[in-house]
Amino acid sequence: MSLTDMLSASDIAAALRECQAPDTFNYKKFFQTCGLSKQTASHVKDIFRILDNDRSGYIEEEELKYFLQRFDQSARELTTSETREFMAAADHDNDGKIGADEFQELVHS
Repeated sequence: MSLTDMLSASDIAAALRECQAPDTFNYKKFFQTCGLSKQTASHVKDIFRILDNDRSGYIEEEELKYFLQRFDQSARELTTSETREFMAAADHDNDGKIGADEFQELVHS
């Protein structure tokens, strides 16, 4: 399964265009533009599993900087400040990683 099986390729492209420049990534806007925020909780968790590159059940900070590249390999890396802000917004239990439930909660917040 790939992200384009669940999200429109044109919506993903539009979301990536909105944050092409460094330090312009806004996770809420990205989730809305790519259509992620419209997905059911179950679909968001399916998408989380695709984004969890090392299949650990979590997205760690090192993985998070490549978040945009999971949507398109040619996308840029998140900056350190974007990565930290994204992690802080999602990591409710402060364990340094984002679980599927935390991710789904952030997407629908």
